[in-house]
Amino acid sequence: MKRNMTARLIEWKNRSDRKPLLLTGVRQCGKTYTILEFGKNEFEDTAYYNFEEDGTLASAFDHDYRIDRILDELGNIRRGKQIVPGKTLLILDEIQMCPRAVTSLKYFCENQPDLHVIAAGSLLGVAIGQQNISFPVGKVNRMRMYPMSFDEFVCADGGEALINGLNRIEPEREIPELYSVPLIRYLKLYYVIGGMPEVVKKWVETHRMDAITEKQDEILQDYADDFGKHAPVSELPKIRMIWESIPSQLAKDNHKFIFSHVKSGCRAKELENAVKWLVDAGLIYQVYLVEKPEIPLSGEADYSSYKVYMADSGLLCRRSNVFYRTILDGDDRFIHYKGALSENYVLSQMKSLNINVWYWTSSANAEVDFLTDEGGLLYPVEVKAADNTKAKSLKLFCERYQPERAFRTSLRNVGMNQSGETQVWSIPLYSLFRLRKYLMTD
Repeated sequence: MKRNMTARLIEWKNRSDRKPLLLTGVRQCGKTYTILEFGKNEFEDTAYYNFEEDGTLASAFDHDYRIDRILDELGNIRRGKQIVPGKTLLILDEIQMCPRAVTSLKYFCENQPDLHVIAAGSLLGVAIGQQNISFPVGKVNRMRMYPMSFDEFVCADGGEALINGLNRIEPEREIPELYSVPLIRYLKLYYVIGGMPEVVKKWVETHRMDAITEKQDEILQDYADDFGKHAPVSELPKIRMIWESIPSQLAKDNHKFIFSHVKSGCRAKELENAVKWLVDAGLIYQVYLVEKPEIPLSGEADYSSYKVYMADSGLLCRRSNVFYRTILDGDDRFIHYKGALSENYVLSQMKSLNINVWYWTSSANAEVDFLTDEGGLLYPVEVKAADNTKAKSLKLFCERYQPERAFRTSLRNVGMNQSGETQVWSIPLYSLFRLRKYLMTD
């Protein structure tokens, strides 16, 4: 189901400078399923090992880092079958449970470069972030996996013809109702269901909302259990408070993360480690402020001021206790929070496209939801929940900084108008997976 990730894995497989792949991503986003399918389809053999399920596997890495010995013990001794470079895909899952296995990736890179190795783990980002692992800097390729994107969701639910057809339409052409009407319905469903593969699978199998909410509740409970099992004891209460505060934080007008809204009188310094834990676990995203949008944006970011979003729109909807009919049928009283859901959705789609994102504010309270500097060019992105595309902040930004191209994403159809020196493109929310077609990267 993860079409986009599979394409990236095939690209990694064929790289001439390939190194062991370190795959991170939020729990239950489909990492194991995807890499096992990749192994089945792209290799003669797959050798799969899970350090969480079998604690004895770590003993293969205890003695030394001789790769020939490790492969002999994992292959011939463990499974009775040799691991053959060029034919076998070696998967080391939940590798954060064995720090020496993480370190061994350096030696796989140096001493067995022709072997395809993928190391994955739900809390690998946390383990690396806590710096209790000797990390093989420069010896691995890194890839992050996200929940299923909107186009993947549509394809999984039988709408592949819609996605393929839309991809064949020229970027500048208005999208016919033949596509827009069903895709708007799919968009509303995606807001509710999200992109967690097990939730999507449940929807495809049943098309029942009660089954969806039950599966989402299971995932959210698993996340809460992870806090107790894996978070530092000193940070646990703070992590839980931050996690509980995210829906209300997003409901604020500018969505900026306010520490005092987590707990009255709380300061940034007291909570920053807890925020980092949630980011490293892949559960939330931080989008940092840029007041002076100069390239590269990373050099101008204010890392003390940021907005926080959830990794999956469906889980955000569930945690916010939004009744699914409110979204599917429409409700004017919900329009304010619908803006927060739309913004969270747009960020998640840009993340799935591997586009780095910041946001901008001015001293006059103008704000552009997202900025990116893909290809060394500046692009502002304004998000609207419906088809009202009036965006004073975007207009101010374009007048002040004159980017070559800017984007408004809403339910309005494709279109372009000129604002001074800037081309301002309208891209429908349901077509955002085509965003790279509009970037001036050639």
